[in-house]
Amino acid sequence: MKAIITGHSRGLGQALAHELLARGVDVLGLARGAAASAQCGARLRQISIDLSDTGALAAVLQTPLLAEFADAAQPVLLINNAACAGPLGYAGTLGARQVAQALALNVQAPLMLAERVLALAAHERRIMHISSGVGTDAYAALSVYCASKAALDQHARALWQESRGPRPGLRVASVSPGVIDTDMQSQLRHADGAAFPLRGEFDQLHRSGQLQSPRACARRLVELMLDQHYGRQPVMALPPLMEPDRPG
Repeated sequence: MKAIITGHSRGLGQALAHELLARGVDVLGLARGAAASAQCGARLRQISIDLSDTGALAAVLQTPLLAEFADAAQPVLLINNAACAGPLGYAGTLGARQVAQALALNVQAPLMLAERVLALAAHERRIMHISSGVGTDAYAALSVYCASKAALDQHARALWQESRGPRPGLRVASVSPGVIDTDMQSQLRHADGAAFPLRGEFDQLHRSGQLQSPRACARRLVELMLDQHYGRQPVMALPPLMEPDRPG
């Protein structure tokens, strides 16, 4: 078994990489930054790339890098984790370039990677899009983020339909993990209140201790992805934690 993870150098992506490495799974990480290799060991390979640069990602995917990494692994896992919440603000004030850059990271990169993984010779491929409740429930000043997560949900639904026919070795789900204590949450809490009216709600989530730790969330996501029933639902949400995060 081998796993490809985007945004593996920090936050939830880093926690996902550590969880899989701890289970003996080789990981290929794609991110602008790099994870500390001393903490990850030789089982981690890294590609430094700006995933919002569609041309750069296309060039990487045209090389044999992913195929050589996956080799004969069964199954091959793809976790599309990297994303940005911005640009924050009311539509018409965001800027076309900023919208395009966000969609390139949040939508184009996951779909491009899924396309490449599905072209691999592996018998079984498991794909997980890290989604969000905003893909279903729309919020003011988050229009681009809402649209991008809805796109991932629909992509998972379409692939799920294919898995029931010509792709029996495909398991896919777009999973909303809930609120997590990451840099993205911090960005939302510190956003300009005039441009982002929900800032107070995200502040309250943090003050009331309702944010999951990345490590606890990663453990739950990996357990879900490795479960024999993974992929029975194309779009789903992790149930809320009923008890505090376990230490360690």
